[in-house]
This record gives sequence, C-alpha cells and structure tokens, in this order.
Amino acid sequence: MRILLISLAIASLSACGFVGFPGVYKINVEQGNIVTPEMVAQLKPGMTRRQVKFILGTPLVEDTFDIDRWDYIYSKRNGKKILSESRLTVLFDGDQLATITGDLAPSDWGAQESTPPAPAEPELDREPPPGIPVP
Repeated sequence: MRILLISLAIASLSACGFVGFPGVYKINVEQGNIVTPEMVAQLKPGMTRRQVKFILGTPLVEDTFDIDRWDYIYSKRNGKKILSESRLTVLFDGDQLATITGDLAPSDWGAQESTPPAPAEPELDREPPPGIPVP
C-alpha cells in the first residue's frame, strides 16, 4: 500500500510539469545585430573591414578559425517561439569586402562590381638588357 501511494504521488507531481499556466506573460527577447536592407545596400565590393564595421556595426560572431568571415545574426523570440530571424554573412579577401550572403543579401550584389582590367600585352619590340643573348 505504501509503495502504491508513493508511486501515485510521484506520478501526480510529474504530471504538473506538462500543465501550462494560463496567463503567464512571456516577454519578447531580441538578440543580435539589427541589420536593415538599407544598411546592406550601402555595402560595395572592395570596402575595408573598418568601413563595413562602421555601416553594420560590430559583428555578433567573428569566426576564430576563419578571420575573413563575419556573421550578423538577429532573432526575436516570444518564449520558445521564434517570431523573426535574419542572418547575414560578410566575407573578406584580405582587408577588402568580397562577398555577402544571407537573408538580406541582394541577389545582384556582385553585379555592381567593376570588371577587372585586362592584362597588359607583353612588349615584343623591346630590346633585351645588355649581356643577355638574343635567340
């Protein structure tokens, strides 16, 4: 009888964890960097890290294994429910902005990049330096 009462008490107390309390207020929690499409539109290929940081702010995640990658993540939650979430990844080549990807990245972002200049043609009529035999 005693074991039956103990098991009944344990079962009834564990069932209390599944009941949600009505009317409990859950606040909205905003985390991360707020990045707007207007801010992303200001980014141009070839900008320096300092210029990107001025426009977008300090990145939420600076990858320690890949120093050329910055991640800007924003989420808004109400309790456990995600209300909105956005991600933006900024990739650098050295100190120059190379690529942006993510929810806010425009599809034609790399299109405004200027085409690289054509390589210079070799000069064939040039005289070789003294002491070098000509074939």
